[in-house]
Amino acid sequence: MTSPPPQDPQGPPWARPPQPPRAPQPGGAASSSTDAPMLGDEAVARAAEAAAGHSSERIIDTSSGRDDGLNKCPRCGSTEIQYSLTAKALVCSYCRHSWNEDIAEQRFGLDSSIAELRGHTMASGTADVREDLTTVTLKCQGCGAEIVLNVDQQMQARCHWCRQTLSINSQIPNGAVPDAVLPFLLTREEAVERIDAFAGKRKTFALGRFTQEFVPENVMGVYIPYLVVDGNMHAVLRGTGEVTTREYTVQRRVGNDRTVTETYYDADVYAVQRAFDLLVDDLTVESASRFDADENEEATNNILSAVQPYDTENAVTYNSNYLKGFTSERRDLNVRDVDAEVEDKFLAIARAKAAPTISRYDRGVRWKEEGVAVHGTRWVSIYVPVWLYSYADSAKGEGALTHYIAVNGRTGTTMGSVPVSHPKIFAASCAAGTVAAVVGALAGLAYMFF
Repeated sequence: MTSPPPQDPQGPPWARPPQPPRAPQPGGAASSSTDAPMLGDEAVARAAEAAAGHSSERIIDTSSGRDDGLNKCPRCGSTEIQYSLTAKALVCSYCRHSWNEDIAEQRFGLDSSIAELRGHTMASGTADVREDLTTVTLKCQGCGAEIVLNVDQQMQARCHWCRQTLSINSQIPNGAVPDAVLPFLLTREEAVERIDAFAGKRKTFALGRFTQEFVPENVMGVYIPYLVVDGNMHAVLRGTGEVTTREYTVQRRVGNDRTVTETYYDADVYAVQRAFDLLVDDLTVESASRFDADENEEATNNILSAVQPYDTENAVTYNSNYLKGFTSERRDLNVRDVDAEVEDKFLAIARAKAAPTISRYDRGVRWKEEGVAVHGTRWVSIYVPVWLYSYADSAKGEGALTHYIAVNGRTGTTMGSVPVSHPKIFAASCAAGTVAAVVGALAGLAYMFF
């Protein structure tokens, strides 16, 4: 019989040997193992029990409390308000007063210690989406008229009698009103410069029609919905690690006239376990299904992940005037829809935290079992700013792949895709191959000469 691998001799103090498996605990344990999930560690069991004991959701009301549809200037009471990218603030068109809403984390107590989280804390903007709710009626407090808004398309409208601007302030359960919004910092001109520079570096192999039809001035400012989650959890990783003890080469004959050299290793194999508490702050997850690469194969909108991160801790309480002049995407995914993705990201963070403790295993560590048991989470719905340029090949018509170039509206980080010309790439490959062949021939002649 093969004896089990020895335990990790240099594991940190918080690494414990495996215990016999026990029945799974509901309400908070997540594992990537298919046969023996992380059920043996007592800390995992305690965390799962704690999560089950606090399974009821705690709701934090982040609505404005205003139901009259009016966002007024705090100085003069006007509803003529715009977000100014120059001032980086809301500006009243009458008295020129400028201000920003309060930081949402501080206003609603969302900045409390993550280590104290138990169960699930949900900001009210993360409530389940109701697809049947598309129209809302607002009663104008200026003249009493009733204005109907299609909240799938707009969040503001003017009263047709007194011309006051009416806005959606209360959180309606169709995903259109988040808990907080992260305003744009980058101007449209700055975004155009970055998109032009990004595409310019790739025009050598770009499709000819793209270079002819490329108009970076068509960039649009868009607010993209994200769910932001904090997590307090306990992680456990189990597997085997190898340490090289000897390295040697062996030569063997292949056929009648060729000898190959092969390198072999001898290694000691150890059972490795890492168990630790883990706090995750402001993990962001896209909450609109159209940005899922698996669901939309006719667009490259998955590049939005590449322009992260966002400074979500600076998001302000929702005011629809921040959206004026921009478009916005409506959230259509609930917390349960992104829960599996969040668990995968939690596990990835756990692996990254464990990585510095396994450097002695020069042949690597293979995690066979890994899992997290969640003590508590806190969820917030936020709009983040993106400057977006899109291009679809006009010659291909309907069904053509839409290429996007995205610019982070806060930091200027730019990423995207450009349609390539396969003949150009083929020609470049042939040219490179020809150059390599010429260089090789010259080297051969030089060798023969000398």
